[in-house]
Amino acid sequence: MDRAMSATDHSDPDLPTIKRPFRWHIVVFLAPAFIVYSAIMILPLIETLRLSLFNTVDGQPVFVGLGNFSTLFGDDRWAASFWNALKNNLIFFAIHMVVQNPIGVALAAMLSIPKLRFVSFYRTAIFLPTLLSFVIVGFIWKLILSPLWGVAPWMMDLVGLKALFSPWLGKPGSALIAVSLISVWQYVGIPMMLIYAALLNIPDEVIEAAECDGITGWSQFWKIKLPLILPAIGIISILTFVGNFNAFDLIYTVQGALAGPDGSTDILGTLLYRTFFGFQLQLGDRSMGATIATVMFLIILAGVSFYLFIIQRRMRRYQF
Repeated sequence: MDRAMSATDHSDPDLPTIKRPFRWHIVVFLAPAFIVYSAIMILPLIETLRLSLFNTVDGQPVFVGLGNFSTLFGDDRWAASFWNALKNNLIFFAIHMVVQNPIGVALAAMLSIPKLRFVSFYRTAIFLPTLLSFVIVGFIWKLILSPLWGVAPWMMDLVGLKALFSPWLGKPGSALIAVSLISVWQYVGIPMMLIYAALLNIPDEVIEAAECDGITGWSQFWKIKLPLILPAIGIISILTFVGNFNAFDLIYTVQGALAGPDGSTDILGTLLYRTFFGFQLQLGDRSMGATIATVMFLIILAGVSFYLFIIQRRMRRYQF
């Protein structure tokens, strides 16, 4: 018996080893996606990081190391524009986190009510602005909020609130908030749909057990459903963070490249655009533009890393 086991334990060296054939079809199917992703994402990112370490002197690239970053943070003109854009970007992100995501959660909770009628219509109507072009959304809201030919003053007059109307897009104190709320209106359908899918994914056994314990209605949502959808809320939060710090299109459409009035709506995306490509009398500076883009990349990388390695680990306890 022992001899038989020892014979089976040791393979015969005279027997030929069977080599698995290389699966070329995997490479063939992955190659197009890898090439396209590398061409439009990886290579531009590497070139941007490289360009941020160089400067142009007499038409020739000169390696300056961290000199461009020192100029961005140390020079009075560059530092004032950068910190103003970063502050506005943080406000832009905070408004989305405080307004957009809670509204998305509330809408998803109401749409998940079993006896609610016309759920498909409500879901489609709320999600529809997400499918619209940012150019269309920007110009429509500029017309709506215009003090000359907009419909906002007339609609507020119908309910006796015309005295509260103000040219919000033209005032430095309210322009950023107005643009942020326009963005919230357009993209609130995304967190709503993700939370709605997470609510539908909760097992029926959990809901039935809660009902047996007498937990129903909104109490059931706060005590049972909300803790179970925290991972989805975390995903929405990090997507909001990445999207807001990459934002450019809506502000460019509504307020232009100068992000007026007086730079009150200027964020990192619009500052990058003016710096890299130039605008009006301002000449483009590729090196400083790449430096701003690198700082944006590092900010987003830090935020995503913080979520993946700290927050997500703590929320795994709520996953099934």
